[in-house]
Amino acid sequence: MGHTPERIPVLALWSAPRCRSTAFARMMAERDDRVVVHEPLSRVVDFGEVEVGDRIAHSEQDVLAALRAIAAHKPVFFKDTTDFHYPALLADEEFLAAATHTFIIRDPAEAIASHHKLNPDLGRDEIGFAWLYEIFAAVQAATGTTPVVIDSDDLLDRPVETVRTYCEAVGIPFVPEALSWQPGMRSEWQSTSKWHQSTSQTAGFARSSDGTAEAVAANPTLRAYRDYHMPYYEKLRAAALRP
Repeated sequence: MGHTPERIPVLALWSAPRCRSTAFARMMAERDDRVVVHEPLSRVVDFGEVEVGDRIAHSEQDVLAALRAIAAHKPVFFKDTTDFHYPALLADEEFLAAATHTFIIRDPAEAIASHHKLNPDLGRDEIGFAWLYEIFAAVQAATGTTPVVIDSDDLLDRPVETVRTYCEAVGIPFVPEALSWQPGMRSEWQSTSKWHQSTSQTAGFARSSDGTAEAVAANPTLRAYRDYHMPYYEKLRAAALRP
């Protein structure tokens, strides 16, 4: 380990797809105490460019530089999903150590069922739990501490306690008013709106019937995907905060 990098006011939430991270980011936007950036890395990989603050980023490195630039003026929250692999992030030990990286999880069978409904050609790796755990392990190695993990079931079952525990763990004030919001599609969701339809209809943390674990168990391909990702989910779950 070299020198300890200076902390930067960047709070990240990493999530496999369909694990309720958009609802969490919606709450963070409601707080209005930091710049909220929506999925900059997955967008730059998917679309080739992404707007981050007043910059257009064309690579992972550009995104990380843009996040650092915003954070020099105002605290940042960004959330991103691990349906893609981020080698430049994993190589940037300083960013892994200097930002505060947190994680949100959901039972893989439920996440896969929801994902498959939106993308019937779903491939094994883009389910994302293995890549999510890789980031978790990289942050753990870079910081020497276990990152904050929340279970999205806790978020739905005990939203106040879960968010309060999260805020305490990352050192930000708890803002109870941010746990409810006006429904509606937000501008930053437009280009990927089908993925955020369910959250756009909510006014707070709520369950949606977006596919069942039973459907995954009944499908040999999806069941094999679930079995591949389950050990990574279990490792993350073992680290989850208990509100």
